[in-house]
Amino acid sequence: MKKKPLWIVLFSYLLILLCIPAVVLLPQAKKEGASQEMNQPAIEQQNTEKPEDAAITVAVFRVSKQQVEQMELEKYVEGVVASEMPASFEEEALKAQALAARTYITRMMTSGGVSGLEMPADITDTVAHQVYKSDDELKIIWGKDYEWQKKKIKEAVAATKGEILTYEGKPITASFFSTSNGWTENAKDYWEEDVPYLKSVPSEWDEKTSPGFLAEVTIPVNEFEEKLGINLQEGEMGTVTARTPGNRIKTVSIAGETFSGREIREKLQLRSTDFHWKQKGNAVVIQTKGYGHGVGMSQYGANGMAKEGKKYDEILAHYFKGVKIESVEPFISAVIAQR
Repeated sequence: MKKKPLWIVLFSYLLILLCIPAVVLLPQAKKEGASQEMNQPAIEQQNTEKPEDAAITVAVFRVSKQQVEQMELEKYVEGVVASEMPASFEEEALKAQALAARTYITRMMTSGGVSGLEMPADITDTVAHQVYKSDDELKIIWGKDYEWQKKKIKEAVAATKGEILTYEGKPITASFFSTSNGWTENAKDYWEEDVPYLKSVPSEWDEKTSPGFLAEVTIPVNEFEEKLGINLQEGEMGTVTARTPGNRIKTVSIAGETFSGREIREKLQLRSTDFHWKQKGNAVVIQTKGYGHGVGMSQYGANGMAKEGKKYDEILAHYFKGVKIESVEPFISAVIAQR
């Protein structure tokens, strides 16, 4: 057989050497490309997902249904604001209420929710905590006014989304009530617990703006005696022995017994602890000033401040001393982590 020229043999050998790396590396290159394609979405998800993006739901125990309903946090706040404050109130007052509601539920959630229920829940939908109504319930309550009222509430909540009140880095007990007697009450004088941000402050707007500033109730003498567990002597109406800094009844002595203003209010189901009474025939006529426990933010006071041009942060700073407006995110992240 005729031998090939040397230069052809050398050229063929060199060509084989050049092609071998390409043949070996091509499958590896294809494998790496597939890996990047598969992992890319996971990398993007890891980089873009934030704690606040994770849905946080509130477990609300609906007392009338005796069941727990899960709902998104801001949706829950809308239902509370709609239930606890008239939609006709000023926008800044509604914003202040939204922060109070969001702060209250955040504190409940971070402290483990409601105890003593047959099923786990963060909060109930009654005045024991804060009232909540669903959209379907609000449609029945508001009727033809549902659309504009819901829109106004929703806008106020959205304008304060994620904002809560804190004191020394913790969500506060953001208590609120309807109408003051001209002052709010120290927490210590009503709940017997000294809370630094729940101090008595003037609230002069209530008398001008609240239709329920003054009220009167008549109770038969025998019912009055039964509820208080006393026996009245003819014409005996007792003596106020001490008042609180908020000008409410601290203690009263009647028929040889001493009661706190809160005891009288609860036993007789009065509107407030600022009251006085007189006997009229076989009945006791009781006049009250203000409506509610008096601790924290007065809702009619907040609306009066808003009418004067005060912003929601100014309203909250007046009723809750030394607090800050901060993001709910760190607290929600902690709840999500625990769950």
